[in-house]
Amino acid sequence: MAKLVFALNQSLDGYVDHMEFAPDPVLFRHFIDDVSGLAGSVYGRRMYEVMRYWDEDHSEWDEEEREYAAAWRRQPKWVVSRSLQSVGPNATLVADDIEAAIRELKARLDGEIEVAGPELARSLTDLGLVDEYRMYLHPVVLGHGKRFFAGPRPPLRLVASDRIGADVIRLTYVPA
Repeated sequence: MAKLVFALNQSLDGYVDHMEFAPDPVLFRHFIDDVSGLAGSVYGRRMYEVMRYWDEDHSEWDEEEREYAAAWRRQPKWVVSRSLQSVGPNATLVADDIEAAIRELKARLDGEIEVAGPELARSLTDLGLVDEYRMYLHPVVLGHGKRFFAGPRPPLRLVASDRIGADVIRLTYVPA
């Protein structure tokens, strides 16, 4: 049975915005290894549209960026959206009965399935489907934007904290 993990970068004040801070080389290597080992990823529409950047090669990429793109392209993706009509390569559109679709994935797959997108994570948390939360805290204060937690959460229990790279701390929580 797969574990559903909500993992995302965030500022010290709780906001997520991939344009405001970038991973250092050590953290980026961590993300390459992470994506390479996933059973798949579940995206909300907006986060999926951001990640589609990795579907096409860019001439300015270095070796690590090409490696990340290859890992991202290989993994299966499920995109939760009622507005999209189609999705890209190696992706499946989930438009109806999200709960049943995610429960089926968790039952059928082994390993970790990452969920990306605060709104989607909120919906899946409300359904009791998120097994673990990983917050990658960056030493940045944004003061605005979309929050890591899009709504109230049940009590959480800290199970791990790790320094990754020069400045990022990953906090890992499970429902208490």
